[in-house]
Amino acid sequence: MSNGQSDRAIDVSGLGKRFGARWVLRGTTLAVRPGEVVGLMGQNGSGKSTILRIVATLLKPNAGTAQVNGLNVVRDATAVRAQVGYLAHTPGLYDDLTARENLKFAADMLGMPATVVDASLERVGLARVAHERVRGFSAGMERRLALARLFLRTPTVLLLDEPYSNLDAAGVELINSLIGGIVRTGGAALVALHELAPARGLIDRTLTLVEGRIDAARPNLVGAAAGVA
Repeated sequence: MSNGQSDRAIDVSGLGKRFGARWVLRGTTLAVRPGEVVGLMGQNGSGKSTILRIVATLLKPNAGTAQVNGLNVVRDATAVRAQVGYLAHTPGLYDDLTARENLKFAADMLGMPATVVDASLERVGLARVAHERVRGFSAGMERRLALARLFLRTPTVLLLDEPYSNLDAAGVELINSLIGGIVRTGGAALVALHELAPARGLIDRTLTLVEGRIDAARPNLVGAAAGVA
């Protein structure tokens, strides 16, 4: 479909990605439906981040296709980016700018009013350090600021790469609340994880990547069971 309407928020089919001679993804197929949170498990190097980056339009696949709400991530990249919220494993912040300056720059790039900046800082509990430079932030504070940048707008599809990294209990509760808010309104999330415990009660099911392929032999944890590490 090309009109952005689909019964699959994320639809990945036969996806292949090669870096040099090494194939990182080998015919990967998966789907995430509206209103669903799917955990993507796997060891480092299994291809989790690569899938997220392709769906976020940051990488082009060498084989197969990926769609977001019926939009092709290569052909319709601009439209896909307008719907996707991508959180990388590394925050990607500017150390010499303040928290507010980081968000103001991002808001300007998105064509959004400056009023969203202070509201977003407040939302993630960083209003009190808005005018402090990021180079003095802890890893957990940087992760919160990256979340604030992600939620300057309201994406319909979340692509989150190890989102719980460096977060304390309050931070975990915050991100689960933010994800839940998107999903309850018909959005969806694909979350790369190395452990399930922080996502207890949030993940609907899990998929496991092994050497670039979904391992059908691994248990697909569903509902409450997915909260057990």
